[in-house]
Amino acid sequence: MSEKNREGKRTARDRLAEEREKQRSKDRRRRGVIVGGAVVGVLALAAVIGVIAANSGDDKSDASGPVVAPQGAIGKDSLAIPVGKDSAKSTLTVWEDFRCPACKAFEDAYRTTIHELTDSGQLKVEYHLATLIDKNMGGSGSLRAANAAACAQDAGKFPPFHDVLYENQPPETDDAFADNGKLIELAGKVGGLVTPDFKKCVEDGSHDSWVKKSNQAFQDGGFQGTPTVLLNGKNVFGDQANPLTPAKLKQMVQAAEKP
Repeated sequence: MSEKNREGKRTARDRLAEEREKQRSKDRRRRGVIVGGAVVGVLALAAVIGVIAANSGDDKSDASGPVVAPQGAIGKDSLAIPVGKDSAKSTLTVWEDFRCPACKAFEDAYRTTIHELTDSGQLKVEYHLATLIDKNMGGSGSLRAANAAACAQDAGKFPPFHDVLYENQPPETDDAFADNGKLIELAGKVGGLVTPDFKKCVEDGSHDSWVKKSNQAFQDGGFQGTPTVLLNGKNVFGDQANPLTPAKLKQMVQAAEKP
């Protein structure tokens, strides 16, 4: 190899390293505002892990098999899983990935508040599932976990299984959720969820095509990463100048209740 060619390859490597460092810096800034000052302690858990940018996880692969939405799914193409009462005046839209550490940080910080607001009938949540980590880190844990969550929705057990998945999320680089047996084992933490129908749904990947369609909708939506959180259609998450906190979310939802 000529000295000129070797120098060209070194230059290309240097440019690639520089671009990777820029992306890491961008991810660190996003993590820094993920849950606001009230939940800094939670963010320490994800301090060394980046949020995966949406445009780096574009997945145009064809979904195999028919698109089978889970029972009760709503919205365009039935891609949203609803939690809460239809009569709620406020709707929280959450785009998430079960392998995403920043999604776990959001869930750990806001779970109690969201449950309180949905249980009281003040808030409805629409969950949209994405598979960005599979594309960026490799593996299939995001897809497998999302399919299992959709199977739990069929059984009327989505909210508790959703929480179990985040409470037991493996490190981002560990594709443990790719194992259907592991997912079924975790489902055992939700009373009455593990049935022959649920196991078959998980093992057959009954909702795989639906999950892939949901992920494509995320890509087409032009969102910047997971989690993406909208309150009544307005992006309320990730604003460094005016960060969202659980208390602020509660105030906004309760304000919408007033005549």
